[in-house]
Amino acid sequence: MAIKDWPKDEQPREKLLARGPAALSDAELLALFMGTGCKGLDVMENARLLLKEHGPLRLLLDMSAQKLRKLPGLGPARACKLVAALELADRHLRAKLDLGEGMCDPKTAMRYFKQRLRGRPHEVFAVMFLNTRNHMLAFEELFNGTIDAAAVYPREVARRALFHNAAAVIIGHNHPSGSAEPSAADRDITRHLEKALPLVGVRLLDHVVVGEGTPVSMAERGWLEPTLSFRG
Repeated sequence: MAIKDWPKDEQPREKLLARGPAALSDAELLALFMGTGCKGLDVMENARLLLKEHGPLRLLLDMSAQKLRKLPGLGPARACKLVAALELADRHLRAKLDLGEGMCDPKTAMRYFKQRLRGRPHEVFAVMFLNTRNHMLAFEELFNGTIDAAAVYPREVARRALFHNAAAVIIGHNHPSGSAEPSAADRDITRHLEKALPLVGVRLLDHVVVGEGTPVSMAERGWLEPTLSFRG
């Protein structure tokens, strides 16, 4: 059955307009983007096939335009539009922070670090530098590691914080293995930075670990000193 023959309130476009994009499944969102299917498949069947064979959604959307263009129902034009749409979403989030939206809670930081670090094949340690009102001054990837480790030097983090005249930082890194659960080494480096950074007048607000699914915030788990929280 073609989508146009579905009950009106179950058609993806009408559902989105009535209930918002969060009400749509991954397949419905993908089908709405694609518009039409390919030979022998309607657009919903095509979307479900793509997710079944190349998903879940995050893995599918992490593909390059060169890979996406070879998938059934996409092709060069749709692949380029899909990659462009994802880049627009990334730039929208970055622009909000660049224009002075403060880091008011761990979830904002978790969303930002996830967009910047997810899908990396090796471990990357990054730092967000903030002013006294928790507005972002800069974001830097300071250390790169292998598949399971990155050497982190507190002195370099402090040096870059002083360079940016930062009052606070949020640190984050990814786990290419997929698990966002912090390791003992992750907690150790957090404790080292928690002690070292205040010596140069810089607060550590959070350490975010990015893997598959929802990132982990050490601040949200209560693993950082309360005096070094998201309070300005």
